[in-house]
Amino acid sequence: MKLFLKNKIRILLSMFFPDRCPFCDEVIGMGSLCCGDCAGKIQLVSQPFCCKCGQPLTDARGEYCMDCSRKRHAYVSGRAVYVYQGQVKASLYRFKYASRKEYAACYGYQALELYGGWIRNIAPEAIIPVPLHPVRQRKRGYNQAEVFARVLGEALHIPVRCDLVRRSVNTCPQKELNDTERKKNLKKAFTIAENIVQLSRVLLVDDIYTTGSTVDAVSAQLTAGGIQQVYVLCISIGRGY
Repeated sequence: MKLFLKNKIRILLSMFFPDRCPFCDEVIGMGSLCCGDCAGKIQLVSQPFCCKCGQPLTDARGEYCMDCSRKRHAYVSGRAVYVYQGQVKASLYRFKYASRKEYAACYGYQALELYGGWIRNIAPEAIIPVPLHPVRQRKRGYNQAEVFARVLGEALHIPVRCDLVRRSVNTCPQKELNDTERKKNLKKAFTIAENIVQLSRVLLVDDIYTTGSTVDAVSAQLTAGGIQQVYVLCISIGRGY
């Protein structure tokens, strides 16, 4: 009965608020992930990609992108769903700043299509979204990484823990900084809860991976707090070389 009522409510809502393609924002049929045009244009991350961060590589003979070949990361390995370009950029902008939280359903479904097996093999005890500072989250109304994390957590039956990491410094946007400035900007930006030692393996999720400075800063705090292995999954990532 509950499922029947839930489906009826969804049908009624779709009459007034129809589903829209996450990438072009055009109306699509109920139950569709995206429109047919965008399905053929959006680039999913595929092999070859960096063994460490998951950036797609142009050279199939390479194991690591240039960034990962010259520096160490605080996480074990990472993956991403989409290449951060074109309509994916526009989609993530609306997801973050225009209250299009419903896009997370598409992102999450395709993440599970690509990496469901990888996540199950990792067997994380919790999914942790990269936190926003409380001031920024109040202004935006939600944390986009948490919305994505909850789609994954519900599908995989893995608890989403938003109480383990706090963003204690309201840093300026990372996109405005170079790599060195990003690291300095994030220094002491995150703090962890005292009870985090009960976990040994977690999946850290975020929306965009550029240089990895943000997930590195959070991963470093998590491992310093006693977590043995941190893996990373992002919605999108830039292209490696």
